[in-house]
This record gives sequence, structure tokens and C-alpha cells, in this order.
Amino acid sequence: MYLEIVSPEATLFSGEVTSIAVPGVNGDFEMLNNHAPIVSLLKEGIVKISGNIELDEDVQDKFTKGEKDTTLLKINSGTIEMKDNKIIVLAD
Repeated sequence: MYLEIVSPEATLFSGEVTSIAVPGVNGDFEMLNNHAPIVSLLKEGIVKISGNIELDEDVQDKFTKGEKDTTLLKINSGTIEMKDNKIIVLAD
């Protein structure tokens, strides 16, 4: 599935991922390939992205490496939308 993470300053990531886990306002949840369409508000927490992630040099400092093939991004709030295997995260 295709993931795009956008902040007010720049596009932080765009590319293929295998899964993403986010801190929803009603609890954490994870999305895999062919997940049902969803729109949700996000609260402060960690976005966990799984897959072979290639980050641009100018945004690498915003991400940390987790276990195995997991990349982590701390957010204060945001919105997520998934439709047709495309995920857009508007992160603050």
C-alpha cells in the first residue's frame, strides 16, 4: 500500500509500506493491505511504519528506527485517511 505523510513544513515520506499503526483518538489501530476505507483523528503518540523505508536526508532526524523493519515518527496530532490502498497522514 502507498503511504504519504505530510506535515505543515513538508512531505515527510511517500512510498510503499506493509503496515502502519497510529494513535487514534479512540485508541491505537493498525492498517494492513486492503483495509476498509477510514478517516480518523490522531492524538499525540507514535506512528509505526513497517516496510523497507527510504527516507530523504532532510527529514531523517524526525524519524527513529524501531524493531526489525519498523520506522517510528512522533506526532502531536493529525488526521489519517485510507482509501483504495492509499494512506494519507496529515501530521502535526
